[in-house]
Amino acid sequence: MESKSGNPIELFYWPTPNGWKITIMLEECRLAYDVRYINILTGDQFDPAFLAIAPNNRMPAIVDPDGPDGAPISIFESGAILQYLGNKTGRFYPKDQRQRVEVDQWLFWQMGGLGPMAGQCHHFRHYAREQLPYAIERYTNEVARLYGVMNRRLADRPFLAGDYSIADMACYGWIKPHKRQGQALEDFPHLQRWFETLRARPAVQRACAVGEEVRKRPEDLKGDDAAHDLLFGKGQLRG
Repeated sequence: MESKSGNPIELFYWPTPNGWKITIMLEECRLAYDVRYINILTGDQFDPAFLAIAPNNRMPAIVDPDGPDGAPISIFESGAILQYLGNKTGRFYPKDQRQRVEVDQWLFWQMGGLGPMAGQCHHFRHYAREQLPYAIERYTNEVARLYGVMNRRLADRPFLAGDYSIADMACYGWIKPHKRQGQALEDFPHLQRWFETLRARPAVQRACAVGEEVRKRPEDLKGDDAAHDLLFGKGQLRG
């Protein structure tokens, strides 16, 4: 889908669960977009030009040349981007108020629960320089609890909020690395069925392939103190 101006959406991105949310929505909606890689391992997130768009120095962010009033608009925070794109396209974000509340509940659940807890789980299991058994157990167990919440929700419906929506897109990327979170999907059969359904979607496959060639994994950071500090240490204190 081309924009009115003919200019694509600019996506400021790195291949992570939060980044995948936005590429999934863009691919599902067939919106034209250009990727601007924000290499979080080399400090691109602290560039003043990026901070003008994303003041929390986190990707993803977008600049849409065709904003609501025809002028460009920049948006940060993945949940806000998903809502904006849903409003813009009229897709995957229902107009009916009751249905929209259902989507919003599960979107905010991901933003406030699944994402942060899974992120901490990843950190202490794979990135922390010191292995802390209490932290590993605490976050692995909390992720298991959240998986259980999804599993119960999906027991009698195909998707989290009725029809396939931005809530599903938001959660998918955080379930994708389930093995690294110490989780076995066979323990959550309804969640597993949901996950396989989404993974089979061509748009999801295209979306998660974006930037795969530049993606780094925990083992790639071993011995790279500068990258580790940018992600988790003193580099985060830049102001």
